[in-house]
Amino acid sequence: MIENFKTIEHNNCEEIVEKKSRFIANLIYIESEEEAQNKIKEIKKKYYDARHNCYAYRVIEEENIIQRSSDDGEPSGTAGAPMLNILEKNNIVNVLVIVTRYFGGILLGTGGLVKAYSEATLKSIQNNNFIEKQLGYKVKILFPYTHMQKIEYFLKNNNISILNKEFLDNVIIFAELSKDDYKEIIEKFQKNVTRNLEIKIEKETFISKKAIE
Repeated sequence: MIENFKTIEHNNCEEIVEKKSRFIANLIYIESEEEAQNKIKEIKKKYYDARHNCYAYRVIEEENIIQRSSDDGEPSGTAGAPMLNILEKNNIVNVLVIVTRYFGGILLGTGGLVKAYSEATLKSIQNNNFIEKQLGYKVKILFPYTHMQKIEYFLKNNNISILNKEFLDNVIIFAELSKDDYKEIIEKFQKNVTRNLEIKIEKETFISKKAIE
């Protein structure tokens, strides 16, 4: 079972020019193969007049890493495979990279294509930050309005990520906790804040642990 992995902090777009051909690399965070395919369609629509939209992705589904690549009309093995190899070597998952090529009129040859697609992919990765994701819980915290200030202060001081809030008969806060922190935080909550609250695990999910320089 996969309990942690490395991914990108944000989407970004970088470009290189090789012998008058433009190579535009879009690096995109994804959470499913379906999402990857939808993003590929979006990029192909955006760059509808480009010669090629080559891609590679690695994504976790049902505790396995699924990876795919496409040369999209370039000579076999000159685009998608080198791009996928870079994602593998950097141990990055839940990421899609699409490199769009606008042909500049000069043939690059197989070696030149591998170099160009690899450089565009590397540039997009180098101009991003990595985040470590680990298995944790999305929790639901329900409490009276009178405890609002104290609970928010506690969550902030313990670096607990708040996802959103709902204000009904009581306050509901949805937050993320790592598995390691869950038991300790619950005990500290009840000891130092209040016992007059309800905490439920909504689901098991991957949460952001820290940024990696």
